[in-house]
Parts: sequence; structure tokens; C-alpha cells
Amino acid sequence: MKRLYLIIALLSSTTLIMAQAGGVAPLAKGQNQINFGLGFSGFGIPAYVSFDFAVHKDVTITPQVNVVLDDDVVWFGAMLKADYHWNYLIGIPNNWDFYSGARLGFLTGDDFELDLGLQIGGRWYWNESWALNLEFGGGTGFGTTLGVSKKF
Repeated sequence: MKRLYLIIALLSSTTLIMAQAGGVAPLAKGQNQINFGLGFSGFGIPAYVSFDFAVHKDVTITPQVNVVLDDDVVWFGAMLKADYHWNYLIGIPNNWDFYSGARLGFLTGDDFELDLGLQIGGRWYWNESWALNLEFGGGTGFGTTLGVSKKF
């Protein structure tokens, strides 16, 4: 039992040290960021635009609009995403951004589809305000996206 406590103490100490020495949030509370790009989904090829609002150093709320081009149907979608950004907790540099979260929205074309799911993604900032982003989504709607982000 003492070994278990020792291992937990060592892991906790290491995590705290890494968090203190590590990076900071790529978006500070109150900052915003626009994202846009293309992707792949079960519905076709989506194009998207989203807007991140940093409500905490580790949390963003993101409204997103999608247009999905399927063979003969154009789907329109809207969703709201909430993401936790892991940078500070795991201590990665601020030119990288690693996040995960959940989303709720809809897609409409031939039918009305609920878009409920989870996502995990990341960004690499090549300068102070521009980044490449990649996101993998699972659930009932939107899927993988690749795009560009701009802080302001």
C-alpha cells in the first residue's frame, strides 16, 4: 500500500512540475479566433467556419456553421462546441494547442439530422496569430476537418 501512495505522489509531483514549467494557453481568456477549412464526413465534403471564444484559459465555446456538398444534396449545419485545451495541464508550448470536447447541433438537407458528438484536435501556430488545425470528430454528424485558424 505504501508503494501505491509513493507512486501516486511521484506522478502528482511530476504532473505539477510539468504544468508549472510548461506552456500557456494559446488563447487567453477574452481572446477570439476564427477557423475555416474543409473536411470529410459521412454526409460528403464539409466546408466550415467557426469562431472560438476563450471563456477561461483552458476552455473555449465555439459556434460553427457547415456547408456539406453531397452528390446531389447540399446540407447546411450549425453547431455549438465546447472544448478543453490541455496545454497548461500537460505543459506543452503555446505554439501548439491540443484540445478535446463535445458538440451539439444539426444538419439539414433532405432530412433533419441531429449532430451530437465528441471531437479531439490540435493546432500548430507558425507565428503569433496564424495556425494550421486538424480535428477528428465522432458521433452522428460532422467528421474530420483540416483548416486554418487566425487569432485576433
